[in-house]
Amino acid sequence: MNESERARRIVAKFGGSSVADAASIKRVAARIVAAKQAGNEVVVVISAMGDTTDELMDLALQVSPQPQPRELDMLLTTGERQSAALLAMAMNDLGVEALSYTGSQAGVITTAQHGNARIIDITPGRIEKSLEEGYVVIVAGFQGVSQTTKDITTLGRGASDTTAVALAAALGADVCEIYTDVDGVYTADPNLCRTARKLDRITYDEMLELSSQGAKVLQIRSVEFAKKFNVPVRVRSTCS
Repeated sequence: MNESERARRIVAKFGGSSVADAASIKRVAARIVAAKQAGNEVVVVISAMGDTTDELMDLALQVSPQPQPRELDMLLTTGERQSAALLAMAMNDLGVEALSYTGSQAGVITTAQHGNARIIDITPGRIEKSLEEGYVVIVAGFQGVSQTTKDITTLGRGASDTTAVALAAALGADVCEIYTDVDGVYTADPNLCRTARKLDRITYDEMLELSSQGAKVLQIRSVEFAKKFNVPVRVRSTCS
């Protein structure tokens, strides 16, 4: 089999705005089904629906003015698990078998710091087995499990990007695709700068600089992972 005929292994991340409601989830499911039916192996990393994380945080603060960090992580990670399960349901109804995994089930191992843990290892054996069996794997982003305490942890806001890039590195994926509500990376915020240009390509160092200056397209830790492990990252619009 030559390179052009070889099935690609794709890690695709969909942000909260991409799965904001049931109709959006069905559209994402159809896109993933098309990629799978084209012969690719697909792992999806999913964020919580819309403003779910903010709503859960507000609810926590109504119950407790200073929520315990461990319990807050237990609560906040439910948003991504909801998205992952719903997306798997939608895909199964379209005739493509999909399995949803929490971060810990997917082998995302982290430090013990609640609210801002760092990924220290990924053990993707369960994902590999599911891919070999023909499933699409859907992983709840933003979360993992502490190597020392075995507690559920969260990785900080926007960290589903980091989950996706780290999984792409661990799985030897051909590409990590980040789907968002913008159509690419610009030289400046196009909403503020009329002369902003969309970039066809950007180096890791250039993207790190943009992220450090406040660009919200990619979370900075995800760019650091991509650079360290030489993961090709492609930013795509969910609507395209």
